[in-house]
Amino acid sequence: MRFVIVTGMSGGGKSTAMKMLEDAGFYCADNMPVPLIEKFMELLAMPDNGIQKVALGLDVRADQSFEDVNQLIIRLRLNYAFEILFLEASDNVLLKRYKETRRIHPLSTDGDLMSGIRRERELLDSIRKVADYVIDTTNLLTRELKTELDRIFVSGQAYNSLMVNIMSFGFKYGIPQDADLVFDVRFLPNPFYIDELKKKTGLEKEVQDYVMGYSEAHEFIDKLTDMIRFLIPNYIKEGKYQLVIAIGCTGGQHRSVTLAGELYNRLKDKGDYGLTLRHRDTLG
Repeated sequence: MRFVIVTGMSGGGKSTAMKMLEDAGFYCADNMPVPLIEKFMELLAMPDNGIQKVALGLDVRADQSFEDVNQLIIRLRLNYAFEILFLEASDNVLLKRYKETRRIHPLSTDGDLMSGIRRERELLDSIRKVADYVIDTTNLLTRELKTELDRIFVSGQAYNSLMVNIMSFGFKYGIPQDADLVFDVRFLPNPFYIDELKKKTGLEKEVQDYVMGYSEAHEFIDKLTDMIRFLIPNYIKEGKYQLVIAIGCTGGQHRSVTLAGELYNRLKDKGDYGLTLRHRDTLG
């Protein structure tokens, strides 16, 4: 039997993950009171129970101590085999998601969402450290989260411990706050000043051919690719879960979009990491 405990930050995607696992054939139980969890696992461990895959959702609630959950997990791992899936996101993204849904954070006091988020992160730190899978959903679309969960729990493929997010952006709109590495490609000629390319983007072949028609663009992408390929295994070794690579030009329409796409094509299917591509400011 495969038993998965699904936990993580409120707003990190736990409910979405539970729905996806249910669609994948898991029997799902959510927010079970802590005193019942051990009894639940005892029943599942009985032979011929007819259940082969189980997902148990656990999260922080104001009416129960998560420290009790931490102690329970330590105790259960002495007698039972199970996996822990931990979902998280950056503080700013969690704050944005809560504001969009108008939900109340279970640990917020006097409506202070950020204090609740920070308190929850502290409470969950110990379980995050022993989790088998940590997925940062900050830059993941729902379908990308589904792809990653399918890899782990359906196809049985290797877990991508590092998610590499490549993002194009325009400096005129600000540098992405969650970027780990930022590269400026404004040294390249700007297609904006070419009449037939002005209203196109780096998603279109004409712009791509123009940008990549310069030897400097090829030299830049060659050196950048080599550096990222060197960094990735070292980030994985150090336990980093997410790497955001931001490539910027003036408006985020032409040069950055082209080179972000080039980097994505060079890195995809090249290693044990997840990879996403996002164009933050493109109009295309």
